[in-house]
Amino acid sequence: MTVAVEARAPLATLLRPATIRERSRNILAAAEAGKTRHFDVDRSKLAAAADLVAGVTRRRYPSLAIPYHSRWRHFEAGGVDRGALLTHALSGRDAAECARARIDLAVVSVLLDAGAGAAWRYLDAATGQRFARSEGLGVASFHAFMGGVFSADRRDPLRVDAAALAQIDAAALRGVFQADAANPLVGIEGRAALLRRLGAALTSQRASFAGRARPGGLYDALTASSAGTLRACDLLRALLDGLNAIWPAGNVHEGVALGDAWRHPHAGGAGASAGWVPFHKLSQWLAYSLFEPFEWAGVSMVERDALTGLPEYRNGGLLLDTGVLALRDPSAAEVVHDVGSELVIEWRALTVALIDLLADAVRAALGRPDLPLACVLEGGTWAAGRECAQALRDGDPPLAIRSDGTVF
Repeated sequence: MTVAVEARAPLATLLRPATIRERSRNILAAAEAGKTRHFDVDRSKLAAAADLVAGVTRRRYPSLAIPYHSRWRHFEAGGVDRGALLTHALSGRDAAECARARIDLAVVSVLLDAGAGAAWRYLDAATGQRFARSEGLGVASFHAFMGGVFSADRRDPLRVDAAALAQIDAAALRGVFQADAANPLVGIEGRAALLRRLGAALTSQRASFAGRARPGGLYDALTASSAGTLRACDLLRALLDGLNAIWPAGNVHEGVALGDAWRHPHAGGAGASAGWVPFHKLSQWLAYSLFEPFEWAGVSMVERDALTGLPEYRNGGLLLDTGVLALRDPSAAEVVHDVGSELVIEWRALTVALIDLLADAVRAALGRPDLPLACVLEGGTWAAGRECAQALRDGDPPLAIRSDGTVF
């Protein structure tokens, strides 16, 4: 992947978070000029949306000590600090090996974190609690990791390695997630295939993982020549270089797998990348989820706001539910849309561009101009989007998306 992309510099543009913003803002400008097909934008509703998000943030984090929007929050579901359980299990290992194990966990768990569907639930045997959606997926994948499901070394269950991932199938994941006909989980075949492709990438892109054939090798690759700091865009680029070819969307241009990047008539740009709008949603969600493992190992994350808001149905749903966005054809809310449809691509791009504007208004409402975007999302836009969905549609998003479980 790295060689192919670097050999075609114009396509390397699609791996930069700055391009995500640029192309998304192009689509926002076109929508506001009435040139796009699917959405109207009402900036006058941003202030009320920001007040809603600020209120949710203050209720959830009264001291405004807001953590990152991260997979680690889902490991805390039900008031249980499962991260501390992992720390205890890792006692006696050095900081680097603890970082590798935490990165292993975060990577595999994030890759399993896409829409679960409204019917699925997970019973946490340790607490007797039932969890749905992202919390359930997080708790289930945590216990699978702790149980060595992703390790080929019986002596060391607390790892994820290529050999074990190569054997993962839908039956194994049904066991992990307690999924069956009475408890259906959306996209389980796609998730299993994604983990197998992860295993293949860990082998084929060995340099990205310091030759370790495990996600935790990112720690070694990214700290080998650092001075104790890591730029967020470098972390994302490492993830894209190592993992971009695993995504099943089939978006390939000039032999290069583009992953979560899609064509839109108003994306703009020039050269080989013209017309493409990248999102890299799961890769960015993964990058946010790796901030803490690196920081816990003593590495300072810098330029964190280079990454964007996540273009998924909680952030995007918030914008629809507060009237910042409106469907030009209301009947579009009554049908199921393919993840690669122009309507969904437009919705996602507008979400990226408008979340930046909303985040500034939220910072002003909270009196925290320095609040990182990852904390605005956590406080925040994602939580407010979920609460709106719960109040209006029993938790369902405002648009129905046909997905294989690896984008939404």
